[in-house]
Parts: sequence; C-alpha cells; structure tokens
Amino acid sequence: MSKHHIQSLQYITHGSPEEQIEQAKAACEAGVRWIQLRLKNVDDITILQTALSIKNICTEYNAVFIVNDHVHIALAAEADGVHLGKEDSTPTDARILLGPEKIIGGTSNTLEDIEQLAMANVDYIGLGPYRFTTTKEKLSPVLGAEGYVNILLAMKQKNIAIPVIAIGGIQSEDVEELMQTGLFGVAVSSAITHSMNKQDTVQSFYSSLKTKDHGTINHSR
Repeated sequence: MSKHHIQSLQYITHGSPEEQIEQAKAACEAGVRWIQLRLKNVDDITILQTALSIKNICTEYNAVFIVNDHVHIALAAEADGVHLGKEDSTPTDARILLGPEKIIGGTSNTLEDIEQLAMANVDYIGLGPYRFTTTKEKLSPVLGAEGYVNILLAMKQKNIAIPVIAIGGIQSEDVEELMQTGLFGVAVSSAITHSMNKQDTVQSFYSSLKTKDHGTINHSR
C-alpha cells in the first residue's frame, strides 16, 4: 500500500474484537478501501491480535489499514498508519516511531486543533462531529454543514492545505451537501455497519464522493 493515498471514504470499526474483524471483512467485501480499527477498553495484546487479523483482510483487498490511538500497535501490525485522538501520542512522536512513509491522521473539533495538527505535519485531519453520534463517548459540540464551511474557509485564509475528513453520525444522504463545503471526504461507522445492503450503501457513498475519483489522492508531503 502506497503512502499518502488518503481515501475519501473511511470506515471505522466498532464493538468487540470479534465484531470488528467481521465488520472489516464485510466492509472490504462491500468495496471500502480504508479501514480504521478503533478498539477501546481492552488490553494491548487483544488490540494487536485484532489488528493483525484486520491487517490480513486489508492486504487481501488492497485496502488501507489504520490503527486508532495505538502507535506501537500500528508499528507492530505493520499498519499503513495511525489516527491519533487529542489525548493520544503527538503526531511528532508518532512520526519518529513510524517513519516518513506511514499515514498519520489527527482528530480535531476546532480551528485551533487544526492549526496544531498542521504544525505537526499530519497527513489528514478528522474534523467533527457533524451531528450527534453514539459511537463516541466524549462528544464535542456538533458542527453541522455551516461549521465545516466556516472552518474550511479559515483554513484557506491561513494557507492550511491538509485533507479534511468529516466525522460524526454521517449518512450517505448527507455527503453531497458536505462535499460542497470543501471537505475531502467522510469517515463513517454505523451507516455501513448497520446497513442491510452494505454494497449498495458503499456505492451510494462513493457516488456522492465522485469528485474524488473513487476516493484516492496522492498527497505529497
């Protein structure tokens, strides 16, 4: 998997280790090409074992594999990168450990968060929440489409050019409006996890993201 292929549709697993492995497989089968493992409240060995299983799935489907929070596990599992929350390792420390070829993303809720991540040279930014979601425990104030418009405009004024991914309760019918704000893409979990026809749901997302060439760019440092 080539470094810096940031996908415009990012899927985040959720639930028990077994559920997340099944979710990753089902999402890849449905056409998703970016899987982020988000496993909370379990020991590192369990996270690593889960990561290795999902890494194998992503390799089979030529999908990007990202580990949430755990930089050392991302390294040990040979993941394509790591997504860091605001209370996790710094992007600078992660870069030292993972090296220049791995993808490093960061969570943001405000313009100030984005400015800090930009100084740390992250490869993409997850900005949210778009709306209320039960997937995340500590939820920041919702942004809505207007919030994205304001923040992306401020980024442009400050010459911050980093792909921004919207996150937080996003459904396929939200994407067209969101993409008009200047976002690069969306990260979703429940919309695909709970879909009765995952392939149709994934294709609906990609259809709304069509300006992104089925989701991939080369983002050079």
